[in-house]
Amino acid sequence: MKLSGNKGEWSELYVLLKLLSTGELYAADEKLQKIKDVYYPILKIIRQEDENKHLEYVIVSEEQGIEIHWNAEIIRSITQKEMAKRAAYLYEKIVEGGSRAFEIPGSDTIMNELACTKISAPSTDKTDITMQIHDINTGYEPICGFSIKSELGSAPTLLNASGATNFVYEVSGISDELAEQINAIDSKTKILDRIQMITENGTMKYSHMKNKVFSGNLMLIDTYMEEIIAHLLLLYYQNQATDSDKLIRIIEEQNPLGYPRKGIYAYKFKKFLCSIALGMMPSKEWDGHDEANGGYVIVKDNGAGMSQDKLDELSKPQRKLSSMERGEHIGIKNIKERLDYIYENKYRFQIWSKEGEGTIVTIRIPAIVSSETEK
Repeated sequence: MKLSGNKGEWSELYVLLKLLSTGELYAADEKLQKIKDVYYPILKIIRQEDENKHLEYVIVSEEQGIEIHWNAEIIRSITQKEMAKRAAYLYEKIVEGGSRAFEIPGSDTIMNELACTKISAPSTDKTDITMQIHDINTGYEPICGFSIKSELGSAPTLLNASGATNFVYEVSGISDELAEQINAIDSKTKILDRIQMITENGTMKYSHMKNKVFSGNLMLIDTYMEEIIAHLLLLYYQNQATDSDKLIRIIEEQNPLGYPRKGIYAYKFKKFLCSIALGMMPSKEWDGHDEANGGYVIVKDNGAGMSQDKLDELSKPQRKLSSMERGEHIGIKNIKERLDYIYENKYRFQIWSKEGEGTIVTIRIPAIVSSETEK
């Protein structure tokens, strides 16, 4: 069976192999460098590929290796040394891979050894890998879910647009003839251009969400959450702003929902971003609980790096992007502003790079303890 995936998906399989080969989950400093004395021994890694297939990779010892359990039955063992070789091979092939989905020769053999058939967790899950770890200081052995973020390919995203995230608007004041002209626009920025032509000749008003599941999830965050996001989307596509900070300032001034004071839209938008980051998915009914309760596992590169001049350039204020550029650029400034909304001054954002060694973007955020944990 041929397996194909992008760099982010292949990185999930690599993390499984790498962690099994070392048996240790290390903390990192602000440059994502391993802190040698701060780590959790991994007792086992758990994969639930479907209802009838529960896999556990139990790390027995460095000498005895890893036992693979399929539905509580031991089916084979593999040494950590062998696992390390496969992890190194997989990493090399991921780095060499293209920007789109690609195959890795021999990956089917590796998958067969692991008794698994999927290279990554379902896109409906925030948790990419589940493991039981041992706290050396307390003796506590919790089972935690972690999200995997790979820096080997494109920048990881917070929310992916899809058919499940569509917002429906009602258009009025447009003749049938003009509607045909608008629908015929097929430029590179056709959505922006179509909306611009609509707003110049008519009006657009939010109607409803196409996906009732996503609508319900947003309602769980806030009763008027979908209306707020709908207004922000329209502002964005009307080319009034390209980042969250400016969008919130505009909607605060316009105040379409008639809130009694400023700051309410910003507060509600923070709740939206937090919910997406920690558990909510558009296509999956959400109960309000966080899935990625363990944290993040980072896969970083050691590539070409960049000069100090380039780093200084990244630190400069960004100019407003044209509609053409908007679809081609992702600003560091945007990321910082999103963090400002969620964590205010309680986070740390740092870029480290050196030519010939690689680039590391480090984001430190405060731990969030759920009410269940507090109990």
